[in-house]
Amino acid sequence: MQCLFLQLVFALCIVISFLSFGNAGITSTFIRSEWPSTDMPLDNEVFAIPKGYNAPQQVHITQGDYEGKAVIISWVTPDEPEPNSVQYGTSDKSYEFTAEGTVTNYTFYKYKSGYIHHCLVGDLEYDTKYYYKIGSGDSAREFWFRTPPKVDPDASYKFGIIGDLGQTFNSLSTLQHYMKSGGQTVLFVGDLSYADRYQFNDVGLRWDTWGRFAEQSVAYQPWIWSAGNHEIEYMPYMDEVEPFKSYTQRYLTPYLASNSSSPLWYAIRRASAHIIVLSAYSPFVKYTPQWHWLREELERVDREKTPWLIVLMHVPCYNSNEAHFQEGESIQSVFESWFVTYRVDVVFAGHVHAYERSYRISSINYNASGYHDTVPDKSAPIYITVGDGGNQEGLAGRFRDPQPEYSAFREASYGHSTLEIRNRTHALYHWNRNDDGKKVATDAFVLRNQYWAHNHRRRKLKKHIQMVIRENMTA
Repeated sequence: MQCLFLQLVFALCIVISFLSFGNAGITSTFIRSEWPSTDMPLDNEVFAIPKGYNAPQQVHITQGDYEGKAVIISWVTPDEPEPNSVQYGTSDKSYEFTAEGTVTNYTFYKYKSGYIHHCLVGDLEYDTKYYYKIGSGDSAREFWFRTPPKVDPDASYKFGIIGDLGQTFNSLSTLQHYMKSGGQTVLFVGDLSYADRYQFNDVGLRWDTWGRFAEQSVAYQPWIWSAGNHEIEYMPYMDEVEPFKSYTQRYLTPYLASNSSSPLWYAIRRASAHIIVLSAYSPFVKYTPQWHWLREELERVDREKTPWLIVLMHVPCYNSNEAHFQEGESIQSVFESWFVTYRVDVVFAGHVHAYERSYRISSINYNASGYHDTVPDKSAPIYITVGDGGNQEGLAGRFRDPQPEYSAFREASYGHSTLEIRNRTHALYHWNRNDDGKKVATDAFVLRNQYWAHNHRRRKLKKHIQMVIRENMTA
């Protein structure tokens, strides 16, 4: 009876989500009393350097292949290029295997980084907890992570979505709230450290502090990286003109596994999701490498195996805030028709320091004069802006009035989102503002899958549901 009750509640949520589509959007009247938007002082405990000579620090992991059976483990040693290996295994304190990494460093102005290590750990088992150790003796540090379930259309999985994080007290609140959410992997939509708001050697130092701050989460679960404008770091007054220099040295991505020519755009499959990362600050118009790659990658998507198609990019296509208004129209004009054609489920973006969710809409029908309308479109993705992580630039509190019809909910607060995929047809989405200090969602809805919930899939879906019911009855 309890199982039946839960199924009825879930079905009711789905019905309510259908009825709410197309209603007038909500502009939240909530007003927060924010902490100052200044970076935490260098003596804050979250920036503490690990004890022991040359102890590994800034440990972080990301997915290391296309399918989720590998991780890239990265860390920094401040004094020597060793240790450059990872010991790992499936039992705590018992490490059966060792993997060797690569080591590099770089300079930025007169700042010289520590030794940056990257180690690919592959051939892992799905849905398995692994323990890993870096270093030895008093300087050794130990962590763990869990691999995702095997790629499967009904694999359940919970993603966190964070953007524009920075390293303020608001950033710390966002990260601590997320770590209580049960999220298993973060989809990060750009703007990591905001180190570019500093000058000279402080740019590199603030990359180091951010790495130590984020370690409390990213050493234990993968963060899927995408780059924002604050990763560009084009600073000719310091003779630093190589875009993304600090970011690409410190944060690797598995771009070669998806046949990409750049670490700034790539794709992975994880559980039941196919995740595509795009770069709004790299060439993307017709016939550029990114354009060619995305066209080919969308053809590779197999919705029978990974029904959920998710896109990450830093600049939002739809935004009704005064901040960065219409900045995303150029990338939207190039890729939106593909998002509709391939029935992308949701596009997550950052950049605007507020939260906003759209209905399913598109602007792909132009007339001869170039005029176009934004209209409801059942084949289009939902666009969600989560640039509300907590950086020192503060919140974007001025929304355009009146609220556009395409905007479903918007609020200028710090927070994080989660997307909990339940099965091939439905997922639960939550946005939580930091101020509540609770797990109660400020904005929530049931996301219907664009492939399996579409009309021409009903027969196959009906057969699948009947099979699930039979399995539940015999369990």
